[in-house]
Amino acid sequence: MIKEIKYLVFIILISLFLFFTIRYYFSDEHKKKSYRSLNNIDTKISNYVKKLPILKSDTQNIIEYVEETKSNKKKYNFWKLLESNE
Repeated sequence: MIKEIKYLVFIILISLFLFFTIRYYFSDEHKKKSYRSLNNIDTKISNYVKKLPILKSDTQNIIEYVEETKSNKKKYNFWKLLESNE
């Protein structure tokens, strides 16, 4: 009997929690607050962007092109190297 009462109390508590949570998030007051906070964030971002300094671009003519020089590199074949080391 006590076990059933305990389960009933758990079910009632969980359902009350869900009910009040859903009621709060769908209320008009919460919608107004969330909209206001989003609006505040947008204004803060726009104010912050206005205060950012613009940096001068220093990336002009950075790349130096070097002519490729031909070197006499010996081409190796793997199998020939193994045969010569025997």
